[in-house]
Amino acid sequence: MSLPPAPGRPRPSRVARALIPLIGLIALTACGGSAASASKGDPVQVGLGAAKGTKTVQAGDKLKVTARGGVLTDVTVTDPMGRLLPGGLGDGGTVWTSSAKTTPDTKYSVVARTKNARGGTFDVKESLITAKADKLNKLVLNPGSQGATVGIAQPIMITFDFPVTDKAAVENHLKVTTSNHTTGSWGWVKDHSGKDRIDWRPKEYWKPGTTVTLRAELNGVDSGGGRYFAKDYDLTFGIGRSQVVKVDLDAKRLSFVENGEKIRSIPVSAGKPDAEHATWTGTFPLMAKEGTITMNSKTVGLGEPYDKTVRDAMKLTDSGTYAHAAPWNASDMGRINASSGCIGMTDSDADWLYGKIRVGDPFEITGSSVRGRADLSNGIGDWMVDWSRWLRNSALSSSS
Repeated sequence: MSLPPAPGRPRPSRVARALIPLIGLIALTACGGSAASASKGDPVQVGLGAAKGTKTVQAGDKLKVTARGGVLTDVTVTDPMGRLLPGGLGDGGTVWTSSAKTTPDTKYSVVARTKNARGGTFDVKESLITAKADKLNKLVLNPGSQGATVGIAQPIMITFDFPVTDKAAVENHLKVTTSNHTTGSWGWVKDHSGKDRIDWRPKEYWKPGTTVTLRAELNGVDSGGGRYFAKDYDLTFGIGRSQVVKVDLDAKRLSFVENGEKIRSIPVSAGKPDAEHATWTGTFPLMAKEGTITMNSKTVGLGEPYDKTVRDAMKLTDSGTYAHAAPWNASDMGRINASSGCIGMTDSDADWLYGKIRVGDPFEITGSSVRGRADLSNGIGDWMVDWSRWLRNSALSSSS
């Protein structure tokens, strides 16, 4: 008579990297085994191990199920969510190997159907638990809320807590779908603090009304150096109406263009025309609407001291560029550029723009600036490079 399945064992007191098999190279009782099955010979011996040949299966390894004294006819491995760990039979049915890596700290249910040399068939049902990974990576999504409506220049942004050294492995598990088959691509950048970030940018501005869905199947993926993700991520958001803010530094005017039609022209005062204060040029998706904030020159490294409370603050870069109300420059609006780098407006004009604008709407800033374009890492710099250059930022690009 074959031995019954081993009873559950307590988990180890310390975190181990090995996946703990609860079935070994022993004969196991067939589910609902009967005398008729037993008369057809001994059950097939089933064992677990790593595809790389070790007896233990480390977090992130592929799982191997082996048969001795017969063959495997079918193997099904599922996680607690009912998701299959895919795999296939090989070596004449004596081995089943998963085609995907196992996930850390996950209980897998294994059903193995077997047949011995005399034609006896047996079902084995067991479970195994992968150990917790020694190191984890986490991420932050932007847009940050399900169902958000954003502007036509807003990319999908994923910022990682720890460096991603296997960028191709991570990018391979990210999928974007859109309601109108928008052309776009992933690109790796560094954010202003130096963290790894990957953005999905459309080739051109989103079409209004587009629905965008991200599926990040990262659970169990090694981001490099044995630092794993412990969950999958999903995000769905929509694209609002077309709103573009065009700022001409030379004309000292701001135009608000809605659905292709200019509906308002506003006089502005931008940065002084010197290397320290000049306003960056380029395309800046609105990062945040921050309302009333205090701006201090020390936080952005400017030598000329100031400490002002401003309202209608619309954030354009991490280095401190905003569009906001600047009543102290009211007499300069439309005449001279006299700010410390921001786009200043009268209170009434700033109130109007703040009420219309949404996160992700592009500010297209053109004109003379000794600073030139902002850097790719300064805020949302995805639109600072052309499409062919952006494609080279993908870890899966042959030219990256």
